[in-house]
Amino acid sequence: MLDQLGRDLKQLQVDYERFFNGALPFPPEELRTRIQGQLRQLRNLNLTAAVDNFRMADLEARYNTYNELWNRRVRDLEEGRHARPQTAAPEAPRYDVERGILVAGPVAPEAAEALYQGLARSEAPKFDLDSFRAYLERQAAAIRTRTGCGQVQFRLAAEDGKMKLKARPVGDTAG
Repeated sequence: MLDQLGRDLKQLQVDYERFFNGALPFPPEELRTRIQGQLRQLRNLNLTAAVDNFRMADLEARYNTYNELWNRRVRDLEEGRHARPQTAAPEAPRYDVERGILVAGPVAPEAAEALYQGLARSEAPKFDLDSFRAYLERQAAAIRTRTGCGQVQFRLAAEDGKMKLKARPVGDTAG
C-alpha cells in the first residue's frame, strides 16, 4: 500500500504541474481525494516495522507540503495574481518603428501599416494608408537616387510631443 501511495503522490505532483502549466483544464481533485483516503486508511493501520512508520511519515509530510503549495497556487490563480501561461505566446511585432524599418525596394504593406499606426498614436493622420505607403515609396526612391544608397531606414521619433517620421540612407553610397 505504501508503494501505491508513493506512485499516486508522484502522479498527483505531475498532474498539478500540468494543470498550472495549462495542459489540464481542471485541477486533479479526484486523485487528490483518493490519496487523502489512502493516507487515512494507512494511519488507521498498526504499522509495526519502524521502516514502514518512517516511510508513512515521509509520504504524509510530502503530501502535506505539496498540498499547501497547490492550495496557495490555486488561490493565486483564482485571485488573478498569477495568470496561467497561454498555450501559444503572442507573437512579437515584426516591425519596430522606433528602431527603424529598412526598405530596399517596394515598401511592404505590413511595414507601411506599422509606421502608419505609430503615427496615428500621437494624432489622427490626414491621409489614408495607401497614400502613406505611396509617399514612403516616393521618399525611399528619392533618397536612393540622391545618395546612391541600397536601402532607406524609416523610423519614428518623438519631437515636441509628436511622432515624426525620420528617413536616412543605409548601405553603399556613391560618394
